[in-house]
Amino acid sequence: MSRGVVVVQEALGVTPWLEGVAERFAAEGYATAVPHLFRRIGDPVFEHPHDFPKAREAMATLTADSILEDVDAAIESTGVRHSRVAVVGFCMGGNVALFSGAMRELGAAVSFYGGGVTTSRWEGVPPLVEVAPGLRTPWLGLYGTRDEGIPVEHVDALEAAARLAPVPTRVERYDAGHGFFNDSLADLHVPAAAEAAWPLVLAWLRQNLPE
Repeated sequence: MSRGVVVVQEALGVTPWLEGVAERFAAEGYATAVPHLFRRIGDPVFEHPHDFPKAREAMATLTADSILEDVDAAIESTGVRHSRVAVVGFCMGGNVALFSGAMRELGAAVSFYGGGVTTSRWEGVPPLVEVAPGLRTPWLGLYGTRDEGIPVEHVDALEAAARLAPVPTRVERYDAGHGFFNDSLADLHVPAAAEAAWPLVLAWLRQNLPE
């Protein structure tokens, strides 16, 4: 395959739903890889919502070095040139996708409702508003206007910061809250937003990953 996608987990871990997203990209012709960012602590998978405190504890064990080590390994495992690989992340993984797109020169990066916009989530990873001007990879951000954890004004600030980058960037907003793309979470999933976001992501990848 000539193009690849690295799919980065939510705080809940590498869930069957996330593996299903990777399968959707594979069905579109992409070589896919799913890094297990919690592998150093046993690779746990958490249930939403009652396990979320444990998920936060697991998330807190990550660092810039561990994130980049795992993302780099996933990129290499696709067997595709870096300029033809996209990193697509959800929730926690959305932060990872933008950070990876600033630290590495890749084909594309996509963040679904990535947090840590104005505050640092991990050692060595600045707030995303500080990271975004240094993007080296075309970046697409997808956010919900009703996301209580990522206020609209934070998304506005991130969009403005990303415009300072020397690569194409775009932010799309949906009438939805956090986690709107995850159809395994009935209380969060917003079908209309998810159905609108998917073709936009595929178009972003086609635009930025050369054949």
